[in-house]
Amino acid sequence: MKAFLKLENGALDDLMAHLLPSDSEEEQAAFLFARAVRSDHQVTFEVAETKRLGPGDFIVQQDDYLELADETRAALIKRAHDIDTSLVELHSHPGPWPAGFSYADRLGLQETVPHMWWRLKKRPYLAIVVAKSGFDALLWLDNPKIPRPLDGIVEGSRVLKPTNFSLGGWG
Repeated sequence: MKAFLKLENGALDDLMAHLLPSDSEEEQAAFLFARAVRSDHQVTFEVAETKRLGPGDFIVQQDDYLELADETRAALIKRAHDIDTSLVELHSHPGPWPAGFSYADRLGLQETVPHMWWRLKKRPYLAIVVAKSGFDALLWLDNPKIPRPLDGIVEGSRVLKPTNFSLGGWG
């Protein structure tokens, strides 16, 4: 089954401006509230809302690590629950390396995804990391412990492909 995240025209540039601002060396984050629309051979995540996070939304915000405040996490879960959506997590790696989830990211996702899966009644969870060189993505579609690849981000006629650097070593 193919899996895509569908964005409105201009949304990706807007997200990238937030996630990789020229005036900050710190990691940034945003969440998308998206509905998973399934057909026989494809699932498409259609964005209903966007939440750009700021300094007050984190316990820790550094150049190589982010940690959400408990209140932020609770508010994100509540909003997704209220509007019946999945969560799409986006964060940045502002350094000069290829896009891929770090060891700390992977540990965090191993803890976070099963919790989100449970709290959001088995809705899929999508995590995306962006860098200046591109992006990588992991999708938990039918299992909260083993991710699968996202086939791409669709914006208008563009289809952007993830690096898929982070798929190995799960399960």
